Amino acid sequence: MRVIGGEFRSRRLKAAPGYDVRPTPDRLRETLFNILAPWIEGVTFVDAYAGTGAIGIEAVSRGAARAILMEKSRQALEVLEENVASLGIQGRVKVLRGSARLLLPRHEGDIVFLDPPYGEHAEYEAVMQILGERGGGLVVVQHHTKHVLAEEYGKLRRVRVVKQGDNALSFYEGG
Repeated sequence: MRVIGGEFRSRRLKAAPGYDVRPTPDRLRETLFNILAPWIEGVTFVDAYAGTGAIGIEAVSRGAARAILMEKSRQALEVLEENVASLGIQGRVKVLRGSARLLLPRHEGDIVFLDPPYGEHAEYEAVMQILGERGGGLVVVQHHTKHVLAEEYGKLRRVRVVKQGDNALSFYEGG
C-alpha cells in the first residue's frame, strides 16, 4: 500500500496482518481525495476507523493541517503508529486508541471520514447519530453499496453518493 498523492506520494505504508482491517482500495481513495481536493488544504481531518492510517495520512500528504486518527484494534494501532513515525509526521497527526463512539464526541474535525466494519450496521447508525447532533463540517462515510444509509442524521444531510464496485462513499454536510 502506498500514499497516492501530495507530499508523501509513492511512500510505502505497512498493512495490518489479518482480516480485522479492510483498507480502502487505492482507486476509491484516489476518487475520495479528488473530490475533497478543493476543501482539504489547512483542515483538521478525522479518520474514526483509521486501520493502517492510510486515509488520514493521505489527507495530511494532500494539505490537511492535521489529522486525528482513531483506532481500537491494538494490532492495527501498532501498524498505524509505525506508518506515522516512518513519515515523521507525529506533530501533524494525533493517534487515539479507543472506540469511535466514545472518542468522536470529544474530537471535532472539518472533515470526518468513517469506515466502520461493513457488517456492523448498528455502529454506522450510532456514530452518524452522534455526528448528526453536532452538525457542521463534512462527513464522508464508506460503506457497502447494499448498506443503505439514511438521507439525514440530525443536522447532517446527504449531498452525494459515489459508487465503485461493492464500495460506496456517502457525503453529508451539516448546518
